[in-house]
Amino acid sequence: MRVPLSWLREYVDLPATETGRDVQAKLISAGLEVETVEHLGADLKGPLVVGQVLTIEELEGFKKPIRFCTVDVGQANGTGEPQEIVCGARNFSVGDKVVVVLPGATLPGGFSISARKTYGKVSHGMICSSGELGMGDDGTHGIIVLPPETEVGKDAVELLELVDEVLDIAVTANRGDCLSIRGVARETAIAYGLPLRDPALLDVPGPNAFGYPVKVSDPAGCDRFTARTVTGLSPEARSPIWLQRRLQKVGMRPISLAVDVTNYVMMELGQPLHAYDRHQVQGTIGVRRAQEGEKIVTLDGVERKLHAEDLVITDDRGPIGLAGVMGGADTEIADHDPAEEGAAATTDVIIEAAHFDQVSVARTARRHKLSSEASRRFERGVDPQAASAAAQRTVDLLVLLAGGTAEAGVTEVIAPSAPHTITLAADHPDKVAGVTYGRETVVRRLQEVGCDVYGQDELIVTVPSWRPDLTDPNDLAEEVIRLEGYENLPSTLPRPPAGRGLTGRQRLHRRIGRALAGAGYVEALNYPFVSEQVFDQLGLEADDPARRVVKLVNPLSDEEPALRTSLLPGLLAALRRNDGRGSHDLALFETGLVFQPRDAARVAANLPVDRRPSPDDIAALNAALPDQPRHVAVVLAGAREQAGWWGKGRPADWADAVEAARTVAREAGAELGIRKGQYGPWHPGRCAELTVTVDGAERVVGHAGELHPRVLKTLGLPARACAMELDLDVLEQVGDTVPQAPSISTFPVATQDVALVVDAYVPASDVEAALREGAGELLESIRLFDVYENAEQLGEGRKSLAYALRFRADDRTLTVDEASAAREAAVALATDRTGAVLRG
Repeated sequence: MRVPLSWLREYVDLPATETGRDVQAKLISAGLEVETVEHLGADLKGPLVVGQVLTIEELEGFKKPIRFCTVDVGQANGTGEPQEIVCGARNFSVGDKVVVVLPGATLPGGFSISARKTYGKVSHGMICSSGELGMGDDGTHGIIVLPPETEVGKDAVELLELVDEVLDIAVTANRGDCLSIRGVARETAIAYGLPLRDPALLDVPGPNAFGYPVKVSDPAGCDRFTARTVTGLSPEARSPIWLQRRLQKVGMRPISLAVDVTNYVMMELGQPLHAYDRHQVQGTIGVRRAQEGEKIVTLDGVERKLHAEDLVITDDRGPIGLAGVMGGADTEIADHDPAEEGAAATTDVIIEAAHFDQVSVARTARRHKLSSEASRRFERGVDPQAASAAAQRTVDLLVLLAGGTAEAGVTEVIAPSAPHTITLAADHPDKVAGVTYGRETVVRRLQEVGCDVYGQDELIVTVPSWRPDLTDPNDLAEEVIRLEGYENLPSTLPRPPAGRGLTGRQRLHRRIGRALAGAGYVEALNYPFVSEQVFDQLGLEADDPARRVVKLVNPLSDEEPALRTSLLPGLLAALRRNDGRGSHDLALFETGLVFQPRDAARVAANLPVDRRPSPDDIAALNAALPDQPRHVAVVLAGAREQAGWWGKGRPADWADAVEAARTVAREAGAELGIRKGQYGPWHPGRCAELTVTVDGAERVVGHAGELHPRVLKTLGLPARACAMELDLDVLEQVGDTVPQAPSISTFPVATQDVALVVDAYVPASDVEAALREGAGELLESIRLFDVYENAEQLGEGRKSLAYALRFRADDRTLTVDEASAAREAAVALATDRTGAVLRG
């Protein structure tokens, strides 16, 4: 919200010496986030005056139209003679009043003006556009043409209000009242302890039977609708300079008088309004929910298909506006354009000032991807009591500026409602802040906000209509605390109990992160939001548990409304993004929570803020949350080992993904089972199923391997990309995190190699398990060092697996016979279980 200091001073008598920086400091102390203070016209130096065009000579022979003008600037040039100026703009004529900058002046941006020869003529100054003066967009994209009654020679800096300070405030979602000059002025008045001249305090006539007919069919969506009619607007009437300048300063573009007035009142009072061309409205104005499939062409010229939840404004033909979002093109205000023959300007208007349900407006705006100044305010909360005052203010300005006549009819459709009251213990803000404010301070601060307060130890607080965000005692406590000054709260460092550092779980997660980083992986943190379409892209079955998601009621993006059940979507998106930017050799990892809905949904209770929640409170809160196990995942693409003078390098493959799983398991102290598997996005022939034993039963905790080519193509990923994902919580459950010192023996090792021929479909892990069990206690380690396939030597569908077996005893040097016996026992069990045959 942009707030000109000159406009703010109309409602608060700030000291003349106060600058925008001073006001910024006060508002920040009161809890508003004032991002910047813009100094308009800070580097602007005159003379800048009003001139009248006397003659225009068209210069020929140039690539673009050039005009040589003489302009009367009165005595501003010291001689009274016409000023000769060269100009390329075409939107002004002889007799027009324009803004002229004379030699010696400096325009915004440090652009100095002097007499100079151009296009064969000497130009003594410039005829200015709004952009050249730093005024913003005025819609003309040309020279500023002033009203005919403007005095020649008048100081244009003062006339156009070019020097001002504008506060840019980042309004939070709960402070819709500060999306108006009125709301910011109220905060400024409180901060300075000054009275507020409320612009909404107007004499408003009561409703009568002569107003324009309105029917509200959905009181829940629209609890207040005010309609006023103004007739006889002058088609030639234009927005005065002061009105245009104020709109430009707050960041809006002047359009036409009727539209500018509604925008002006919206920025002033915070109440969005809409003006309808009365002659284009047919029959009763209605407010209802749209019928599924209805269509409307909005003011931006787009035809929109309506949803059954959309709240719409209608007449006898159907929808003529999206309530609280944007009006329809059928009833648009038509501006007078002398160049357009047969175009009738709007002379009679119906003013709509209504209060719509903020959730309904927010969903409609998001559904149609149509954010507007009106929807932005309704989403955050608008003062329902300001509707009639805003309509009256609009009527008054149209009568004053366009010569219109206010009809006597006043329509007000109001759904009955009671003021919101909150019971507050007088010492509740003290408990929340840890500071003793006292009852008098609490009552005074709440009254400054606009609350009515009654009671002694227990206060009955009636919330003002412009603060719908005040709903419970903690909100009221926050108002007292912020107005007393956050900077006055004592800073107390917490004292943790001695001997407590990171939990075992935290230490494990950090060790895993360090281990993966040491293996060459880079950590990538991703948002936990996903689209449900990603499960189709990953090739998950229709009944896959990963498809059961927790959906957000108010997601940041409608395209990603669900919480992730896997880390892979975010990591694969990061892989695609980095590969698209030229980084092709990638190894990324992430540890994070995934979210799994519970079978029975529960509603979480609001925890107290004036004391530490009890263990039962925390347990009840956790029970209402979805299950949130922590996973770890990696993705790889490109080269795993770079090529160089040392060799050719090596591309990443499925074995690297499996090794990442082994690295994680080692850090967790868990024994990881690895066998052939098939799941979702992984290639069915290059996927490992990762298992652990929990309470005597084998449990699948993840998968690793190469991704399916179809998934790679769908997601736009590099060829042969690999991935791994593991459930860290289960690994932690079965793991032994007690550090194990390496065993160092004084006795030598006996090494025996064995090559076994098995059927190609037999997993190497099964052969290894049989060898390990058959070798007995003397076996220290086993390693697969060669896989060989040759149909001519081994037979069709056969493969050779070569293992290195290391034997060692703790109390003696093994003999050759002992080592050979252990080897033969291992081979015998492998032969019995897997059908293995010694090669050779």
